[in-house]
Amino acid sequence: MTRIIRNSLMSLLLLTIFTGVVYPLVVTGIAQAIFPHQANGSVITMNGKAVGSKLIGQQFDDPKYFWGRLSATSLYPYNGGSSSGSNLGQNNPDLMKAVQARIDALHAADPANTEKIPGDLVTSSGSGLDPHISIAAAEYQVPRIARTRGLDISAVNELISQNTQGRWLGVFGEPVVNVLKLNLALDGRKH
Repeated sequence: MTRIIRNSLMSLLLLTIFTGVVYPLVVTGIAQAIFPHQANGSVITMNGKAVGSKLIGQQFDDPKYFWGRLSATSLYPYNGGSSSGSNLGQNNPDLMKAVQARIDALHAADPANTEKIPGDLVTSSGSGLDPHISIAAAEYQVPRIARTRGLDISAVNELISQNTQGRWLGVFGEPVVNVLKLNLALDGRKH
């Protein structure tokens, strides 16, 4: 009986060391060597200062910026430690309230825009952290951005084109626009 307990404890100790120390160190070392940018969070820097990650959305509600998808994370929007969808069904009154609040905010920011609002501007993604919007969602916001920044509509559309990420491997998914990168490009544009 003592031998069984000793062997069990030895197995527990060895597996704990291997799976809790050795394996994570090896995987982290490989990731740092082969994919250092991605392993460190795909951080976007400007003037040597981190401004965000290209993998996690940020809250933008100033009319001079492109707005991303709604965030369903708890405590505060785009909380990376609380990634989740809202899990609200399409007939849930709370979902309807959130969608209507976003519709109202979009109309308040651009009352002259009578175009149909793309769905990704009024709903959250599965993770609640999506940093991308569809091209249609970006184009919907062009008149507001151009007007508030005093830019030509074609100049704003060109920035969207420059910051559009195509389909993965040319066939998977839809083209999307990273909201943070697009807003940084807007801020960096000379008027």
